[in-house]
Amino acid sequence: MNRAFSIRSGNSKSSNNSGGNRMPGFGLNSLRGTVQPELSKKLFKLIKSENNLVTAHETACRERISIATQLSEWGEQTGDDGLSDISDKVGVLLSEIGEQEDSYAHALDDSRSILKAIRNTEKSVQPSRDSKAKITDEIQKLKLKEPQSARLVVLEQELVRAEAENLVAEAQLTNITRQKIKEAYEAEFAATIERAEKQIILAKHGRRLLQLLDDTPVVPGDARPAYDTATQAQARQVLNDVEDDLRDWRPDSESFDVAPSYTKGEKDEIDDAKEDSTKQIEEKADA
Repeated sequence: MNRAFSIRSGNSKSSNNSGGNRMPGFGLNSLRGTVQPELSKKLFKLIKSENNLVTAHETACRERISIATQLSEWGEQTGDDGLSDISDKVGVLLSEIGEQEDSYAHALDDSRSILKAIRNTEKSVQPSRDSKAKITDEIQKLKLKEPQSARLVVLEQELVRAEAENLVAEAQLTNITRQKIKEAYEAEFAATIERAEKQIILAKHGRRLLQLLDDTPVVPGDARPAYDTATQAQARQVLNDVEDDLRDWRPDSESFDVAPSYTKGEKDEIDDAKEDSTKQIEEKADA
């Protein structure tokens, strides 16, 4: 957990040094991405939305830590030793829950970066699609205007080359897309599990802390039993246990077999189809 046993700062001066909010500057970078190839528009929008999600979890982290600090400071000013100590230690756990949000935000940002590889590949494929479509359109127009034109032969040869280039680009796109989509969301799901399991650890120990706070009703005029050193030691031990549990946490080593199963005949058909496709690409590229 790498955190002190108290969240209190000693005074509230630090709250006045936040630096304030600054308006983002306007420049050429703010225009980047406003014009996207048709093929990559949807993924560009998704990646942008993911960035908003990252920001939301970073904000949740800051808010959680702020609330934890306020709880601790409130408990201190109550003058109740037991309430002061428990609220401070609960604040420590709440703050650590906030830190888990920040770690999760970083993991989401890493996952988002993986998706950019698909977007960049989509952007690189778009020109080959456009080139093929443009040549096809020229051929159709020329056939209507000058069906005997010698340029038709040239255009048809260019179309064969464009189709071969596009086949290679499309194959690369589908390969990268499948690989990176699995990689991106495997990382996100792993981070989601880590965040959830660590926050469960923190919440369970938080409930242990609350059990140490005596809430037995007192009769007016009677004094509540003092918050003794033994209870203080138990509260401190809870934080030690939290630190140990978080340090010892490990992700599950379970793996999922999602590969489709084929009969031998089906596998042979797939392999034959792959070979035929490869030959067609090579023949068109050599033409």
